[in-house]
Amino acid sequence: MNPLVIGNKTAAIPIIQGGMGVGVSMGKLSGAVAKEGGIGIISTAQIGFYMADFPHNPKECNLKAIEEQLLLARQLSGGNGLVGANIMVALADYHAHVRQAVACGADVIISGAGLPLDLPALTAGSDVKIAPIVSSLRAAQVIIKKWLRSDHRLPDFVVIEGPKAGGHLGFKPEQLPDIPDYDEEIRRIIDFVNETAEENGTAIPVIVAGGIWDRQDIEHAFSLGASGVQMASRFVCTHECDAADAYKQAYISAADGDLRIIKSPVGMPGRAISNRFLQQLETETFRPKKCLGCLAGCKPNEIPYCITERLIMAVQGDVDNGLLFCGANAGRIDRIVSVHELMQELASS
Repeated sequence: MNPLVIGNKTAAIPIIQGGMGVGVSMGKLSGAVAKEGGIGIISTAQIGFYMADFPHNPKECNLKAIEEQLLLARQLSGGNGLVGANIMVALADYHAHVRQAVACGADVIISGAGLPLDLPALTAGSDVKIAPIVSSLRAAQVIIKKWLRSDHRLPDFVVIEGPKAGGHLGFKPEQLPDIPDYDEEIRRIIDFVNETAEENGTAIPVIVAGGIWDRQDIEHAFSLGASGVQMASRFVCTHECDAADAYKQAYISAADGDLRIIKSPVGMPGRAISNRFLQQLETETFRPKKCLGCLAGCKPNEIPYCITERLIMAVQGDVDNGLLFCGANAGRIDRIVSVHELMQELASS
């Protein structure tokens, strides 16, 4: 594998560990990935959930946790690889999270779950490398043209997230679980990015994400023109993953038939492991007792459940009543390994 070069920053192994919230990818996991030469990513979504004051002061706890977890990741990396943050546009405190990640020295910020049109302005004057997550050529065109017009800059890299990814997905529910010709869309996006980069005398690496499982998938992404890949679900079942052991075991126990496409409280589709909570949700609602201010488009009086509450339950080990997002290949995971073992497996020819 060739190193992943992003401007003046380089990762020896062109693998990004995808951001997973709430609390699944924090400093411990991302630091371990960076130590192996990859790019380790924390998710800032309700990242301060573990702090005692979180129920009363979530915004400040999240900002403090961003600092703590990026520092931890940096320490654990031993100076290898890169560390950064995945920050969803849909977050109520999106701007504050971006500014905090910049202030805390993130190498990269990856931003999706919406169009990150303000990301260049929020990171102006810093050396942080920024990337939008896109799922269509149209989204890539809108974002890149807006950044050029308003901020006179291009993305440092671009992440293409396909329909096999986990978490919030940039597709309509009827397009999931798969799009047969998505490789063609990837090629179209890469061609557009490359043409734009060439016109502006620079290089913009493109990263392919969604359903990446093994070295064969990585080689396939390279054959489409990608410079690297982003993977998330396979990093869940590592010793260093920040989630509870019961969370990891739920992945191991899940079969392909246990994976479902769901709708989050704010309407975005996602993929999750079926459990008692999702079964109850078919006939019941679980109105939140208190709003924790996570997503900008959330209306607490109308939603069927609080996504923060259910994601926290899951990551702390209540896998029957929590929400477990996952990628399309989660059912293939059958054991827990170290990050070192996984990275060696993926990087070896």
